[in-house]
Amino acid sequence: MKSLRFLTIAFAAMFSLLQPAGAAKGGKHLFILSGQSNMQGHRPDEAFTPAVKAALGKDNVIVVQDALGGQPIQRWWKAWKSPEGEKPESTGDLYDRLMGKVRPEIKGQKLATVTFIWMQGERDAKMRWGKVYGASLKGLHRQLSKDLGREDVNFVIGRLSDFDMKNSRYPHWTMVREEQVKVAKSSKRFSWVNTDDLNDGLNRRGKKIENDLHYSAEGYKTLGKRFADSALKLIKIKTGKK
Repeated sequence: MKSLRFLTIAFAAMFSLLQPAGAAKGGKHLFILSGQSNMQGHRPDEAFTPAVKAALGKDNVIVVQDALGGQPIQRWWKAWKSPEGEKPESTGDLYDRLMGKVRPEIKGQKLATVTFIWMQGERDAKMRWGKVYGASLKGLHRQLSKDLGREDVNFVIGRLSDFDMKNSRYPHWTMVREEQVKVAKSSKRFSWVNTDDLNDGLNRRGKKIENDLHYSAEGYKTLGKRFADSALKLIKIKTGKK
């Protein structure tokens, strides 16, 4: 009986050591993905979700995505104002739509970490709103943090690609890129993902693209892997794991 009891304890200890990160804390890891067309084109199930589930455990992960092409950040950040200080009549409707998906998924759940993953900025670059983009990003993060009642929300920002480095079609393209990196470097909970190599090759329709506004079929898969890698690194900082 003593030997059987010893084996039971030993197996239980071994099993606990094999548990994925986060399981010991009894909380789930929430990933919120949002933005415009390149987030809409990204399919989490292709690469992102499998990667985070492999690292954290399939039962420890909640992934919520909501995106819509061609939209400015003002449709998410409710306090947005133009560079001239003007506020639109309506802001934040897409944020409300996003949270309408998030809240049912997390109801009654204990969350170990929350990571917000953002791929947007093309429309703001086109509309010459780059000067307020950095403040908008920070404001959106604060807004989400307040609504979730957390001060530890991780933030992964997908930087705009090399589509228009001469600012010929989207006048504030490089400005928005710079603001995205600047915001990402402003906090240890933030990071950014490079997309410069994702918009060459074949798109989902098999058409050849080069420095396109949108990404190749393989590019979207790579984007998912990079989002996952960045998110997991931030979570390791959050949980103190090496």
